[in-house]
Amino acid sequence: MVTAAKAFLQRGLQYMELNAFLARRLVHAGYVDVQLFRTPIGTRIVIFAERPAMVIGRRGANVRELQALLQSKFGIENPQIDVIEVANPDLNAKVVAYGIARAMARGIKFRRAAFVALRRVMEAGARGVEVIISGKLTSQRARFEKFTAGVVYKSGMPREMVDEATVQVLLKPGMYGVKVRIMPPVEVPGTVRVREG
Repeated sequence: MVTAAKAFLQRGLQYMELNAFLARRLVHAGYVDVQLFRTPIGTRIVIFAERPAMVIGRRGANVRELQALLQSKFGIENPQIDVIEVANPDLNAKVVAYGIARAMARGIKFRRAAFVALRRVMEAGARGVEVIISGKLTSQRARFEKFTAGVVYKSGMPREMVDEATVQVLLKPGMYGVKVRIMPPVEVPGTVRVREG
C-alpha cells in the first residue's frame, strides 16, 4: 500500500529526474522548465523553451522520439507533449544563464558575455540583474566575479519576486558556474511616488 506521502515523494523524484533529463537533452533549444498534469487519458507534459521549433523538430519528429523515450525510460503512460515559448526570454534567469554558459563554451570572454547579458536584461525592462560567474577565471585558482545592474532584492517580501537560476558549464580549465538573479519589472510593495505640482 502506497501512502500519500510516499506517492508525493515519488512524483517529486520523477519530476526532478525528468527535469534533469530534459535540461540535458534540450539544452540547445533553450529549455526552461517542465510541468506534468495527470489526465484520464494519460499524462500531459508542458515544456517551456526559448526555441520551441527545435524541441518539436521537423514535422514533429523530435516530439515523437521524446514521447517514446519518456514512455520507456520514465514509465509515463501515454505522454502528450505541448511546447510553449517563453514569453520574454531576456527576463528569464535560466535562459540568460544558459546564454552566458553557451557564449563561454564558444570561447567568448566571461566578462564580455556577462556585460552583454546585463545590457539585454536591462533593455528588456528589468528592475535589476545580478550575474555571478565562478571558476578558474583568470588564473589556476578558482574565484568568482559579480556583475550587477539596477536593484536586486536579497531579503524581505520583494525577494520572492526575484527569478534565480544556476547553470554549470564544463570548459577546458574545469567546471564553471553561472548564477543569474533577475528582478522583473513589477511594482514593489512600499514604493513611494512623489507627485509633481
